[in-house]
Amino acid sequence: MKLTALTLPLCLAAALPAAALEDSTWTDLSQALYGDRALQDGADVIAIDAPYRTANDTRTQIAAQVAAPEGLMLGKVTLVLDENPMPVSAVFEMDRPQERFFFDVTMRINGPTPMHVVAETTDGQLFVAEAFVKTSGTGACAAPPGTDVEEALATLGNMAIGIEDTLGGPTSDQLSALSLQQRRLDLDISHPSHSGMQMDQISLLFIPMRYVENVEIDLNGKGYVDMTGSISLSENPRVSLSVPGQTQSVDVTMTDTDGTVTHAHKTLPGY
Repeated sequence: MKLTALTLPLCLAAALPAAALEDSTWTDLSQALYGDRALQDGADVIAIDAPYRTANDTRTQIAAQVAAPEGLMLGKVTLVLDENPMPVSAVFEMDRPQERFFFDVTMRINGPTPMHVVAETTDGQLFVAEAFVKTSGTGACAAPPGTDVEEALATLGNMAIGIEDTLGGPTSDQLSALSLQQRRLDLDISHPSHSGMQMDQISLLFIPMRYVENVEIDLNGKGYVDMTGSISLSENPRVSLSVPGQTQSVDVTMTDTDGTVTHAHKTLPGY
């Protein structure tokens, strides 16, 4: 199931004072995404790990550790960068409900923004946590590509899979302790992630939008997590997430907005 990302009209963003924008954007986004469904305080459920200020607006690590309340299971986790042109930045939908889940994704942060992580349990409850990220104000979504466009297309879709035996978490001791029986999967995707807002420095024409639309991750031959992407994904994004400690094999299928489909497989040592 894919979720179409919401785009905040740029003219509206420019017209509103910054303080009003911060107050109104999440209210509008949450209403559009969840309607009248209750968004519960997720302070004891979600621990966000994000920089106070980005060192590189075009490639910023945003991570979160999520642990379902006792007796519940996670079905979906959504990352929202409120002031990005495509706020719904990554959605992780679980083929297998999980008690806990970790993600760490390299993102474009277009400007100073509140951010929200929403966890949805399989019984339909919503939990939300928020943070704020400051930037240098360079406008990452319109920043020129970091690599030659033709060279980037030549390797587009190549993927490398790595597995770590331990999974580190953010500062919450309670949530970090829950990760001890999990491993960390690192997926490096070769993709230019063109936002549609970038200009070719030679032709001075805008480069057509093209980004990683969907990443399907299967473990041991069965579905595990589907990630829906957006233009907020960095160039050559790294997607890291938790996997069960007993994982034996990983299969990944990447589909981008132009319909390109690529695959990667890894069998873990010892299997």
